[in-house]
Amino acid sequence: MKELTERYNSDLFQYLDASPTAFHAVAELASMLSARGFIELHETEPWKLLKGKRYFVTRENCSLISFILGNEDKPSDGFRIIGSHADSPGLQLKPKSMVINDPYLQLGVEIYGGPLLNTWFDRDLSLAGRVSCSDGQGNLVEHLINFQRPLLSIPSLAIHLDREANEGRAIDKQKALPPVFAQTLDVNIPEFNQIIMAQIQQQNPGSVAEKVLAFDLFCYDPQKATYLGINDEFIASGRLDNLLSCHVAATAMANCNGKHNNFFICTNHEENGSTSTTGAQGSFAQDVLSRIIPEPESQQISIRNSFFISIDNAHASHPNFKETAEPDHCTVLNGGPAIKINANQRYATNSRSAAVFKLLAQKADIEVQEFVMPTGKPCGSTIGPMTAAKLGVQTIDIGVPTFAMHSIREMTGASDPYKLLRVIQTFVDSPHMQKSK
Repeated sequence: MKELTERYNSDLFQYLDASPTAFHAVAELASMLSARGFIELHETEPWKLLKGKRYFVTRENCSLISFILGNEDKPSDGFRIIGSHADSPGLQLKPKSMVINDPYLQLGVEIYGGPLLNTWFDRDLSLAGRVSCSDGQGNLVEHLINFQRPLLSIPSLAIHLDREANEGRAIDKQKALPPVFAQTLDVNIPEFNQIIMAQIQQQNPGSVAEKVLAFDLFCYDPQKATYLGINDEFIASGRLDNLLSCHVAATAMANCNGKHNNFFICTNHEENGSTSTTGAQGSFAQDVLSRIIPEPESQQISIRNSFFISIDNAHASHPNFKETAEPDHCTVLNGGPAIKINANQRYATNSRSAAVFKLLAQKADIEVQEFVMPTGKPCGSTIGPMTAAKLGVQTIDIGVPTFAMHSIREMTGASDPYKLLRVIQTFVDSPHMQKSK
């Protein structure tokens, strides 16, 4: 198992390093699925779907659905559905980004989602994202860019100038977060859009883009994913939440035996509420299912015969803050995937869906854990409850235990991604579906 774990982690690391934004993450998934024989569809065109074939479709280049019409299944037999999200908390550039603060140039940023802000200071940051341009003929051209090299830093104020810095001082987000980008002294610095255009031309020689119209650009830490620990027992990387889950799901889809109906949705905007055309509260999943099974009653029968596993990283019990974990539900790194449970349905798990997942894990010979917040403490949520409510599909929320969730650099167990893959692979290849009455 160690050799298989290391081989899988190598692929995971490449995916993490190549995916600084949700746009890049989805592009990498599309490339991976295409290379494994999945046929790309477009929402703006008619579909002619055939039994036994594999398909994928993207929406706005930041969400993706792939599905397989199994050789041995009818559509009414239901789908094995997997869900995750491609976005991560961070700092997004404002439209008018350049901030002149002589003798320095800085970039104006706003907060995307709920990042752990103190981890963003004094890091070597780069920029990546999507740029929309005109081609000079009134046509829209889009490109993904990634500067890759360190460009920015958000310097802390020295403790000599702020003696209370270690005493829980709040971060003034407007004042403290603009990163330093350049120095203006005796330097002819081009307009920011010119810098972006130069990067487009460098990455896409021969591009017809002539003018930058708008962009979705994010700061990110270009440090690579890596092992750590005396025995390489841990993994550290940016955006483990939730690119780890995306990669597991796509890998299981790519490797599946093709006998059964499978459906994978990778959404955007989970970190800020999922309310968008590409988020879990949007229509993407329902729209695609309606094209696979146009007849409403047949679609409802299929959904009630389906099962949805929502995969999003779970909190590991922190050794320095044991009081933040429920004592009888501690989750540990390298202990296998955790079932996420909340009585108020912030997670969609119930006893039936938990039992189904435990049977799958037993079949895969993988131990599972259970995560519950201490009573009275607020609980985060996932795309699980939203998707369950919109589709009416039986759902469970699970995830790999993680330290420092929403930090610029997160940490998980080195064996956990492959353990999760083993269970999800068993799910998509399973000959039996849980029938919901």
